[in-house]
Amino acid sequence: MTAAAQTGSAAHAAPRTVLNVGSGPWAPHKLHPFFRTVGWNEVRVDIDPAARPDVVADAADLSAFRDASVDAVWSSHNLEHLHDHEVPLALREFLRVLRSDGLLLLTMPDLQSVAEMIAAGRCEDVAYVSPAGPITPIDMVFGHRPSIAAGNAYMAHRTGFTQARLRRMLVDTGFRRNHVFRGRNLDLWGIALMPGADPGVVEALFHAPADVP
Repeated sequence: MTAAAQTGSAAHAAPRTVLNVGSGPWAPHKLHPFFRTVGWNEVRVDIDPAARPDVVADAADLSAFRDASVDAVWSSHNLEHLHDHEVPLALREFLRVLRSDGLLLLTMPDLQSVAEMIAAGRCEDVAYVSPAGPITPIDMVFGHRPSIAAGNAYMAHRTGFTQARLRRMLVDTGFRRNHVFRGRNLDLWGIALMPGADPGVVEALFHAPADVP
């Protein structure tokens, strides 16, 4: 972590709160390594009661949380499960609940990379292996098929993102300070900083031991 990010961390009374939105069932690897460090308190949020989250809620309706009440929002492979018109609602909710020096960290499939595999005739080739098993481009477009076949309709995908589209949606929502990167596993990463956030946190996040650019 950079000295700047460490200084920013020290300014907060521990623990700081990170909302893990779309958390799914609890597992240590589902929380980004940056938020597994000392001083962070995870609050798990999921629409599926079967996941046993701390709070059952839709990402597009976080009314259980007050304005400016959390330090970070982490949303991993969640936004693509929303209907397209719900994505701006969710992003506005993320913006609303974040403190003035908070941050948003997102990851999701990169449709541009996925489309390149499909265009090459590789729609059912294994793109990578996740904790849930092998993932193909078709899974990344429509949702993890084994999970859906097992009855978990929440795993269906209803929209998608490219680097340019995610950046535009962040800006349109009000996240003016944002960084969007294409990852190595056909994934997309976005960091959005609130006005008072320490810019050093970007380097800290992307030097955490995770598979990111």
